[in-house]
Amino acid sequence: MTTASSRAAARATRGRTAAPTARRRWTRKAVLALAAVTAAATATGATLAWTHTASAQTATITVATDGDDAAPGTVTEPLQTLQAAVDRAEPGTVIQIRGGTYAPDTNVQIIADGTAAAPITLRAYENEKVIIDGENMPYTPGAVDSSIPRPDRGALHVEGDHWRFENLEIINGPYGIFAVDSSHNVYDGLITRDNYESGLHIQGASSDNLIVNLDAYGNRDPRKNGESADGLAIKEGSGTGNTVIGARLWNNSDDGFDAWEFLSPIRIEDSLAWSNGYNHWDLPNYSGDGNGFKMGGGDDDLPADHVVVNSIAWKNSAHGFTDNGNPGTLHFNDSTAWKNGKTGFDVDSSTSQLTANLALNNATQVALGPSTGSGNSWDIKSKWVDADLRNTSASVITGPRAADGSIPSTDFLVPKDYPDLGADFS
Repeated sequence: MTTASSRAAARATRGRTAAPTARRRWTRKAVLALAAVTAAATATGATLAWTHTASAQTATITVATDGDDAAPGTVTEPLQTLQAAVDRAEPGTVIQIRGGTYAPDTNVQIIADGTAAAPITLRAYENEKVIIDGENMPYTPGAVDSSIPRPDRGALHVEGDHWRFENLEIINGPYGIFAVDSSHNVYDGLITRDNYESGLHIQGASSDNLIVNLDAYGNRDPRKNGESADGLAIKEGSGTGNTVIGARLWNNSDDGFDAWEFLSPIRIEDSLAWSNGYNHWDLPNYSGDGNGFKMGGGDDDLPADHVVVNSIAWKNSAHGFTDNGNPGTLHFNDSTAWKNGKTGFDVDSSTSQLTANLALNNATQVALGPSTGSGNSWDIKSKWVDADLRNTSASVITGPRAADGSIPSTDFLVPKDYPDLGADFS
């Protein structure tokens, strides 16, 4: 059995530094506890990320499909529309949504701010299934080559700070969630699928956002022939402290994850991207890029030192992990690229550092250029095959999430003889 202590010993033997490469599996409880601790530290003047906490609830508003916006918003007399609840919310308010499908004609505008000590929460009521369906909104889809006006982007359009979005499913929107100039938010346990642009998109001056246990799939953009819809995008902006943990991104028309022209470091941990960039919708003149994790790039190719730890990219139509022209010093640690259509680790435009990564059965395993590293599969031996792996079945890791919302445990793509090489979800 490979234990935490044996993995630590192996890392020490290879001379790896623990801080950037330590492998951590985050449960939902652990992530949100860390968010609360960090919020308390920030309140005392420390400079830390994730400045939000689940305490300091001041009011509860309930919404139900059979409610009435003239009602007081209690469980027995709920409101009917999400916008009415959002408009009433103040710092510390919890908006709890009863199960059902909500299909408004216009998007939900989230403009007001919570505070670090009293965030505003929008969540499903208990364990009920809530779907926000944007099909009736404008630009679903937009005309080919058209532009969506910024206020119309997103079934949920977020410009507020210090919000928490929990256990919601957003579908068929002009973007699922579009957040702009929006910071200190938590996106927890969301599903963003089958939207007419990216599933979750964060842009502009946006910092200290935490995305945990997101499933984003089937998002496409007919107006741009598939070129723009990612599972998760943090792009065209800047702001420190944005962190992604436990995301699964698949079957999106463009990329799984996209950091195009985002100029501050983003950290990705324990995340998966597969089967992106394929034309499942018969879009004409298909232009989807198909990278698993696109870590930057842009018209001017400015540097951003993003970090990826313990993540897997497989069967994407293009690269597994790519700097995409980003000339910064990115870090790729303990990650795996398998059966991607182009290069497993495409980092020849950057001065990236790669440690203990695994690449096999990609069209090309690695394009290093000036990037450097140690303890990677290509450093160990020149030829790797599926027989070197314990398990090549993705059925568990792509199946139902664990009870706490985390990615289920599996030894998918773990090497038999090098258990500390590549990503490990076991």
